[in-house]
Amino acid sequence: MKKEIKKEWFLDRYCNQQFAALVEDGRLTEFQCEQEPRGVCVGDIYKGRVVNVLSGMNAAFIHCGLEKNCYLSTEETYTDYTKYDGTLKTAESAPLKLKIGDEIIVQVTKPPRRTKGAKVTTHLSFVGKRLIYLPNTDFVGISRKITDENTRHDLLLAAEKMRASEQEGYIVRTQAPFATLQQLKSEAAYLKKLYNETLAFAKKAPVGSAIYQDDDLPCRVMRDCFGDEISAIHVGDKELYLRLSRLIKLRKDISPKKLLMYKGERSMLESYNIRHLVFNAASPIVPLENGGSLVIEHTEAMTVIDVNTGSYIGSNNLEETVFAVNLAAAEEIARQVRLRNIGGIVVVDFIDMQDEAHRLAITEALTAHLQKDSAKCHVLPMSELCLTQFTRKRVGHDARSYLVKPCPHCSGMGHVHEDIFVVTDIRAKLLGCFADGYSSAIVELNENIMEKILNEGLLSIEAKNRWKDKRIYLIPHKTYREDCHTVRGTNETELHLPEKAQLLY
Repeated sequence: MKKEIKKEWFLDRYCNQQFAALVEDGRLTEFQCEQEPRGVCVGDIYKGRVVNVLSGMNAAFIHCGLEKNCYLSTEETYTDYTKYDGTLKTAESAPLKLKIGDEIIVQVTKPPRRTKGAKVTTHLSFVGKRLIYLPNTDFVGISRKITDENTRHDLLLAAEKMRASEQEGYIVRTQAPFATLQQLKSEAAYLKKLYNETLAFAKKAPVGSAIYQDDDLPCRVMRDCFGDEISAIHVGDKELYLRLSRLIKLRKDISPKKLLMYKGERSMLESYNIRHLVFNAASPIVPLENGGSLVIEHTEAMTVIDVNTGSYIGSNNLEETVFAVNLAAAEEIARQVRLRNIGGIVVVDFIDMQDEAHRLAITEALTAHLQKDSAKCHVLPMSELCLTQFTRKRVGHDARSYLVKPCPHCSGMGHVHEDIFVVTDIRAKLLGCFADGYSSAIVELNENIMEKILNEGLLSIEAKNRWKDKRIYLIPHKTYREDCHTVRGTNETELHLPEKAQLLY
């Protein structure tokens, strides 16, 4: 009998950030972070204007009011739907005929990244818990995770009947088999209403306006990931807890008993020993349970993963030893790309194997583990050099963008901790300090980080509420690295501090 996996979500918000972490049997498998107020997200819809058309590249650039113009392919394909089983009624769409100055409604498919603007499409989609509504795409599809043939047939037939015209379509999501036909129809009607309201708003909205924004991070997690298989949902913020409580009552498919308000004095991620797991998600070296290891390196074009035997020496012959390490590596690679939200091309340098059956088994194992990922992955056959290439659809930002940033002292060749990660680390240590009974805390830190805390009010909510009877002194240092800081507690009533020390708020 297959062992049931214990799945727990941890949701929190502080320092103008929202956090979501999924832990399965004590292992961190997903981590996401989103700024408040949030930036550009996949699914957001904008009213834009064409500012440039590049016929040689079959592309156009759209002004949507963002920092950088958005990229739109004028030969749009339906690649976003290839991870679903279904049939495109129209084999090939006609190229978009655009000219400079045209107003156009577009939806973000890839957020801005580094020097690149967002990638957008004119094929809009509205995501529900059980259905995805495609108002101008002639496509009916179904999730490949729904495997029962009779269920697939009935759901596809129901989706086909819900279409009002051949210009629209539906995608049946994994949660659809757990709903009644009436619930599916009600969700379809709601998504259509959402689309019509978006069009009505677009008529009055100026160019550069966001005319529809997808749910924020906690609500997207609730919509896409939660079900009976979730053991608990831990929430570290009271306002967020109340909002999710109302959402659960409306949904009626999650037990309210699973939503748990964290009431501890320390940081929630610290209390549940998750913080160090998040920190490890930025490390290039990943140990394997059998003594082997992975080395993960990011480049502009792709991510490269090297598999090493490490301390594992095996018990039989070299071929079996290598096969065992590669097999463990395949499972861990699938977890790491999901955890780090690695997108684009990934090349894995497995340890050389001579047995063709072993090579095939590793490819099959990697494919099977990647199928658990909600993002689309495509694995190519292993080469004679034991190199495996696969692609993973990029959705949102990778975890490294929250955890690290390019080092300013080595021309970007290395990385240091991202500012917001340093601030959340200080917050966690302050919570631990006061949980230990101290009435005051002294924080020595880099002067730029101190200015960021004060100017952006990153700890103002805690200072005005849970720390209102505490004293927190910040001592800036020009010589400290940005990720260097100390936090110490004291109960002394008289403190002798340098003149540059500043009281937090």
